[in-house]
Amino acid sequence: PAPEQPPAPTDEPAPIPTEAGAEATPAPAEGSPAPPAEPPASAPEPEPEKPKEEPPAPEQPPAPTDEPAPIPTEAGAEATPAPAEGSPAPPAEPPASAPEPEPEKPKEEPPSCPLSLVVEEVSENSFTLTWKAPEQTGRAGLDGYVVEICKDGSSDWKAVNQEPFLSTRYTIPNLSSGDKVHVRVVAVSASGASVPATLEQPVLIREILQLPKIRMPRHLRETYIRRVGDAVNIMIPFQGKPQPEVSWTKGGQPLDTNRINIRNTARDTIFYIRQAQRGDSGKYELTVQINGAEDKATLDIQVVEPPGPPQNLKLVDVWGFNVALEWTPPADNGNSEIKGYRVQKSDKKSGKWFTVLERCTRTSCTISDLIIGNTYSFRVFSENICGLSDSAAIASGVAHIEKTKTTYQPEKIPQRDMMEPPKFTQPLTDRTTTRGYSTHLFCSVRGFPQPKIIWLKNQMEIREDPKYIALIDQGVCSLEIRKPGPFDGGVYTCKAVNPLGEASVDCRLDVK
Repeated sequence: PAPEQPPAPTDEPAPIPTEAGAEATPAPAEGSPAPPAEPPASAPEPEPEKPKEEPPAPEQPPAPTDEPAPIPTEAGAEATPAPAEGSPAPPAEPPASAPEPEPEKPKEEPPSCPLSLVVEEVSENSFTLTWKAPEQTGRAGLDGYVVEICKDGSSDWKAVNQEPFLSTRYTIPNLSSGDKVHVRVVAVSASGASVPATLEQPVLIREILQLPKIRMPRHLRETYIRRVGDAVNIMIPFQGKPQPEVSWTKGGQPLDTNRINIRNTARDTIFYIRQAQRGDSGKYELTVQINGAEDKATLDIQVVEPPGPPQNLKLVDVWGFNVALEWTPPADNGNSEIKGYRVQKSDKKSGKWFTVLERCTRTSCTISDLIIGNTYSFRVFSENICGLSDSAAIASGVAHIEKTKTTYQPEKIPQRDMMEPPKFTQPLTDRTTTRGYSTHLFCSVRGFPQPKIIWLKNQMEIREDPKYIALIDQGVCSLEIRKPGPFDGGVYTCKAVNPLGEASVDCRLDVK
């Protein structure tokens, strides 16, 4: 059947079908609110042809009205309520699937124990604690710390703070002077509480006039080095009131009093070893403590001695004037780093040892500039902070520097013709001089063989005349005219003559 369409709303009430099919008279009076429209019941009319089945059309809701729907009644029969809006009953919903159980999360571990719990300060009615955060805090992180105290002789631990706090420093107030109090600190997180960090000794509540403090001398802040057999006598001052307790340990263990003597006073402690041995080397811990407040210092002592000699010294190679040596480090370094090696040589003629290299940092070397014809021996010392080794490693073999035979062949130099005729390289120049003042004429000449120099005045050769002095030096020719007069003026000529030829230069001299 085709889906029914709801009729349009009207002012008159629709007839209500009964079980017998008769219409019932509506009960509400005129003027009462109209009931909502409902799909009419099928009348006893001939059934129309059934159309082809089609999918049901979407439901249309009835038009809303303000009047309530009347409830029809009939004697001996109850009105069958019409289905709302002609829609079929909704299908039953499938039952909801049960939720799958979630896997259980791994339980988080609580944080680890707080570290380095110490007493920082003590007064007559309180004291202050400090510590370091634990190594493991868990994923959720720390909520804080809880400080608990317990009087000495009791096992009743009480929390000092009601809520956890994140600071690693806490002052416990309102204590009675003279009490001994045990203290512990617990780290708290969402996953639980840690193992408590507890002070080993109870804290005596009394006023400390001066906190303990070690005054380590400057030279003891670095490694203190002594030789084997030397005495070790160290004094370390400290402060603190009342008098602090002093303790020494080595590697967390008490000292051997048979070898080490400790003397303590109110102001210092003395560390004494009569004869130091290499076994006395190490780090010594000094602790100065007053009622839980303490100060620590470390003394590092190194006892050393000369090293052993190098090992496996070998003469590797000899060539020309050179020798190559190799060796290995000593088996015993004397408890100190090897700073280098000293290499020495000795020739067979003199038998004396001479140092070739000092503080050679390698385990091999090359020695050069040896003398031809000599035979050499070699030895090597090792050296550390104490000095050279007591003995040396000596090479098993010797090095002989042999003479090499050579033949001298003089170089052939071609002969060169050095003959050259005279040639003036610097001519004479005209000069003007004053009467009565000596003057000089200069020129320079070259030639081989050395040319003969002839001076002329006005084309007349000047011979042995005391008024003129002629000289030649390294090819420089000079003529001195002593106290010239007016008649000494004229043209002067210098002529150079050798077997290959001659050359001349001239100049004019004026005397005023």
